[in-house]
Amino acid sequence: MSIRVGFDVDGVIANFNKTFRETAAKIEGGGGQMAADAMKRVWDHISRTAQWWLQLEAYEPDQIERLYRVSRERRWEVYFMTTRPSSAGETTQFQTQWWLEMQGFPLPAVLTVPGSRGDAANALKLDIAVDDRLTNCVDIIAACGIGVVGTLQAAIDAIEQFEEAKRQGSGRLSRLADWFKPSKHEDERLPMDARGSLGSVFPPPK
Repeated sequence: MSIRVGFDVDGVIANFNKTFRETAAKIEGGGGQMAADAMKRVWDHISRTAQWWLQLEAYEPDQIERLYRVSRERRWEVYFMTTRPSSAGETTQFQTQWWLEMQGFPLPAVLTVPGSRGDAANALKLDIAVDDRLTNCVDIIAACGIGVVGTLQAAIDAIEQFEEAKRQGSGRLSRLADWFKPSKHEDERLPMDARGSLGSVFPPPK
């Protein structure tokens, strides 16, 4: 069975804080901590701005491309989870998918998770979840455990090590051994160009 990994988007992959601060400076001016009413004005502006979520920068663009490449090579199932509120234009899910494609991760599976991140992790049967917020980590801990890394690169390294340990079926990780029994597809490599391998969509979208 393929390893299943969930990634939070903002704070892990996308630099939300930088773009939010820049937006706040345009709306409110100055810097430092904002009052509640000023914060509300900034979020109101974001809600009226078409495709606002496409403006964010990636922390480690090369690691997003690496994540896609490794997920194809190792047959990982990757889910991107976000609690982003909506902005004008496309839906939050579509903007996030579009953004990830622009960063080099085609056909991303994006879930907007308004409720418990732990419930989502359990429903998806995630083996590992990567998140920057302690509250989300505590919510997920029963399903996935918790560890601390400093970068997306380090997180992907840790996931690769986790997978290797799981395949050996040793130590505390043995409780999930059934997920990592050799698959009949284990020696197959998925092509990097998923769209090219699958051909055109039929019927075409209208």
